[in-house]
Amino acid sequence: MSEAFDGLQFAVIDVEGNGQQPPEIVEIAIQPVDGLSMGAEPVVWLVRPERPIAPIVTRKVHGIRNADVADAPTWSEILPDVAAALGDRIPVAHNARIEYDVLRRHMPGWAPTVVLDTLRLARAVWPDLGTYSLDPFLDHAGIFLGDERGRRHRAGFDVHATALLFIALAKVAGGPDGLFRAATLPGLTPAANQEKLW
Repeated sequence: MSEAFDGLQFAVIDVEGNGQQPPEIVEIAIQPVDGLSMGAEPVVWLVRPERPIAPIVTRKVHGIRNADVADAPTWSEILPDVAAALGDRIPVAHNARIEYDVLRRHMPGWAPTVVLDTLRLARAVWPDLGTYSLDPFLDHAGIFLGDERGRRHRAGFDVHATALLFIALAKVAGGPDGLFRAATLPGLTPAANQEKLW
């Protein structure tokens, strides 16, 4: 079944924000997936936002402090590298509407015709789990990541975990047709363009 995905290139994405409204990215990671294989390591950037990181998200979410990003590049400085890493790859994220909305605000020219959501895909493949969180899906898939990947809610850890989940789910989703049918974020893809992706 994995051979059916040969030629498809995905970019699994995770972003962490500063807790402001609208949120600014303070960390972003992109994991390339070719077919159903992770060849390269994820690319991870810390980003210095214009507004400070809210203490509550440092404390309760990702642990990134203002001091951690004080010497990091700004978004405009890393934008060309982020755009190159995304390229023409099909974006994938867990609860992908968040990543899509944040990236569209940061990259107005980025307009993928399809975005795949591992949350939608997991709920289609495992409809009886009744959960939204990444952790129970990882447990159910038998994906256990130790401290060698860092910590949960850091972009590098989460993007690696999401990529592993995506690959596990894609293998049982019924080929590319089943994958795109179950995982596509609604409201982005004109039906006429969908066949061009696989």
